[in-house]
Amino acid sequence: MSHNTLVAAFWMLGTISSFSLMAIGGRELSAHLDTAQILLFRGLVSFIIISLILCWRGWSQVRTQYFSIHAARNLTHFLGQYGWFYGIAFIPLAEVFAIEFTVPIWTAIVAAFLLKESITKAKLQAVMLGLIGVIIILRPGIEIVSVAALAVLGGAISYGFAHSFTKKLVGKDSPLAILFYMSLIQLPISLVLAYEDWAMPTDGDWVWLILVGVTALTAHYSMARALILSDVTVVVPMDFLRLPLIMLVGFLFYQEQVDWVVLLGAGIMLLGNLVNLRVASTSESKKSSSIISD
Repeated sequence: MSHNTLVAAFWMLGTISSFSLMAIGGRELSAHLDTAQILLFRGLVSFIIISLILCWRGWSQVRTQYFSIHAARNLTHFLGQYGWFYGIAFIPLAEVFAIEFTVPIWTAIVAAFLLKESITKAKLQAVMLGLIGVIIILRPGIEIVSVAALAVLGGAISYGFAHSFTKKLVGKDSPLAILFYMSLIQLPISLVLAYEDWAMPTDGDWVWLILVGVTALTAHYSMARALILSDVTVVVPMDFLRLPLIMLVGFLFYQEQVDWVVLLGAGIMLLGNLVNLRVASTSESKKSSSIISD
């Protein structure tokens, strides 16, 4: 595995930790606030923090000639976040994360069209095994597929688009610019959706709201850094490592039992992506050796 891939894995560790903490915050907040309000305050906290950073680092970093790409990224990302937080309120955390692990499937498909990344045999195997895995997790025809599970699946598809748009931006705009426009664009969308069923947060909610806002920034900053260093379809599958962590959290704090069918489905998806990772790493090593020999 190359140095860049190792550094990307380090940044993905930050992503994994941040998303896990965000899931805990979302579960706690769902008792008092609806999904749109959680996203509203998440965006507000993120906007304040990133604005303070830009006051120190300089606002010139948010200049962009690619606002349309930012808009497309954040519309799809908002849909992904909405499905994710909605699912967290109603189904086990492990199931949410397992369904979200279909993101590499949709990312590979979308990246082939938007980024002109090739669909190799290894990627195709990952896609096919991923589809089998999600069918096992959802169990259509055996159990009634919940609306929350479908919302998470729809969110995963949206994330596939968002990751690909992020990859288009990382070579053009700074990570700070990507984070700034994420907050700027998503904030008014969530405000409109939250207005109808508004409820004031309780005193205890503010700690969780700040946590969700901060981890939203650290998760996406870390993801952006990882995407700079490695291919999008190599970086995203590293996210599978958070399933054991969130299963432990669900068991210890929310009395959620381990669902072996969910583990089986996620394991099949992981198998496909490990094959993809191994082939990608081997290919990258061969390229490096070729450059050295030349």
